[in-house]
Amino acid sequence: MSRIVILECGAQYTKVIDRRVREREVRSDVLRLDTPAAAIGGCDGIIISGGPHSVYEAKIPFDPGIFALGVPVLGICYGMQLICQHFGGEVAPIPSQEYGETWVEVDTGSELFYGLEPRQIVLMSHGDSVLRLPPGFDVIARSPACVAGIKHRDLPIYGLQFHPEVDLTINGGRMFDNFLFRVCRCPRDFTLESRLEEAVRRVREQVGGRKVLILVSGGVDSCVSYVILNRALRPDQVIALHIDNGFMRKGESAEVMESLTRLGFGNLEFIDAGAGFMKATMEWDGKTIGPLEQASDPEHKRMLIGCHFLEVVREFLARRRLDLDETFLAQGTLRPDLIESGNPEVSGFASRIKTHHNDVDIIREQRRKNLIVETNRDLHKDEVRRLARELGLPEAIASRQPFPGPGLAIRVLNRGAPPPPTYPSLAREFRRAAQEQGLDAVLTPVETVGVQGDSRTYRHLALLYPGPSLPLQDWDGVRAAAKRLVDGVPYLNRVAVVLSGHRSSQELRTFCSRLDRDSVELCREVDDFVVSACTRHGVARAASQILAVLVPLHAAPEPRFSVGLRVFMTNDYMTGYPAPLGPVIPWECVDEIAEWVRRHPRLDLLVYDATSKPPATTEWQ
Repeated sequence: MSRIVILECGAQYTKVIDRRVREREVRSDVLRLDTPAAAIGGCDGIIISGGPHSVYEAKIPFDPGIFALGVPVLGICYGMQLICQHFGGEVAPIPSQEYGETWVEVDTGSELFYGLEPRQIVLMSHGDSVLRLPPGFDVIARSPACVAGIKHRDLPIYGLQFHPEVDLTINGGRMFDNFLFRVCRCPRDFTLESRLEEAVRRVREQVGGRKVLILVSGGVDSCVSYVILNRALRPDQVIALHIDNGFMRKGESAEVMESLTRLGFGNLEFIDAGAGFMKATMEWDGKTIGPLEQASDPEHKRMLIGCHFLEVVREFLARRRLDLDETFLAQGTLRPDLIESGNPEVSGFASRIKTHHNDVDIIREQRRKNLIVETNRDLHKDEVRRLARELGLPEAIASRQPFPGPGLAIRVLNRGAPPPPTYPSLAREFRRAAQEQGLDAVLTPVETVGVQGDSRTYRHLALLYPGPSLPLQDWDGVRAAAKRLVDGVPYLNRVAVVLSGHRSSQELRTFCSRLDRDSVELCREVDDFVVSACTRHGVARAASQILAVLVPLHAAPEPRFSVGLRVFMTNDYMTGYPAPLGPVIPWECVDEIAEWVRRHPRLDLLVYDATSKPPATTEWQ
């Protein structure tokens, strides 16, 4: 069987590389960068991933013998910089960092760019660059700011500063085709059907004749796991449980139970546990966190919800005379969940971007005991959707838009303290910088989660105002302006364009808020209207995810929440871009939502998230 080895350096996109290889029916194995060359043998090629480190500072040990194995090597981002430094080149920070889509010029005479046009749109996410080429290497791609691709003159060793694995690199798939089939000459012999058979086999080996409890949300991930478990085990071994944590969408739990019941499997139970989640606390890092209703830190909110899920499960099992510490627990965990959570089993070097509820510390401890069953942990969202259709699941489940485990709790942005003392000076500095670019923009005291240079960031949100020089209808211009702001401002990771309710000359205020039933109900109401409006106008058919967040930011005299609208386009959920206003989101839909927000007595501004992932994450928290 064909085999590509991916040497992992901590990149958020390592498993996207893995996915790109596997979707081309070529097997790939992800190994640590410090794996000895002698332990790699028998592969058709090596890919060195990106990572959050700088090659001239936090050096990760690796075996240079990998370059003597006689197989092609492709270094991506950090991987290219590692190749450059190893062979005698120079890598250093550059004044203008590159985050997001960028035009590059490529050498179409290179095997890597065979059949492509000389000018390509690619995804950049880096602050370091190659300043001096190593001896024996040539440039095969350039961006406006840096060397974007290199190739050894005599050996099949390539490097790319950009990320060909992500969807935002428009022809990245064709670049992988060229590397796998023209450079490495791999056969296609690794199919989705063989991976399903492997998942069933692994479940039988792990569980044996014991019982397994699966938490089902109604989304495609947990439903696929539910079906695989029922294929692999006897019906009396599988117990399915849906928990309503109080942060579900309007009517969602009832819909989930109905759709799961139609699958025809037994042992499906339901628990309404909303009241307990608000009061949840936990011990972490030597201190008590919580209760949830007072938490404002997004990581604390995610950890509290994830751990309380386990407490609810523990009580449920106790009523059945079962012990959580001796019972298998199945989850619909995907590989990106583990990557973004910084799971050490997936990566020895990756940064934690956000803690997924299915990868909190208690779950990790259960994994070490071999009590967690995860049928999808080597799959990405699009692969799970394909598998769902192959398993015969209804299209309503197979194509269902994702909804985070913490639910609406992370879509109500809370503030537990006033803005930091540094904010006023940063806001003035940002205002001047935006005006120098001819942009009308302001920095807000609100912070959101982002991913920049493969690391988690928690930085400010900026608001961009359309006007005569930047009309809202010029969506490409709005996106380009948002990108320039993020690339040029180190304390920024997200830009939203103002759709209604505010002028830049008005003073913006924030207020201290908490997560309570009132704010969750308001978020549920907003979410229901936004999703319904987008569905009526056909947006839901084109978009990958539609979400609305409540932001404690207002221009009105009294404290009101503003609405952050995020309509996201992606295939892999590791990268993506905002749906264009006009082509994907009709102006009639924008006007309908804006008018509803304007008339609502508890809402103020409506803003639209104009930032790709990276530098912003899909969710704001």
